[in-house]
Amino acid sequence: MKDLKSTPCGTTVTVRKVEGEGATRRRIMDMGITRGAQVYVRKVAPLGDPIEVTVRGYELSLRKADAARILVE
Repeated sequence: MKDLKSTPCGTTVTVRKVEGEGATRRRIMDMGITRGAQVYVRKVAPLGDPIEVTVRGYELSLRKADAARILVE
């Protein structure tokens, strides 16, 4: 498994696990990023932060630190 941060643009991946604990993990899951969700990486900013993804039919921007907590395959 790899993290969402290292996924190249134009790739669709499946979430396998959201790491972390407490409020940060809950916030990521409240955005719809849960186990089994399909995530399409749309854009990555020039310096890698933020990452723009499509999940469950809507666009979402994630910080690089949050994307690193999302394990995908």
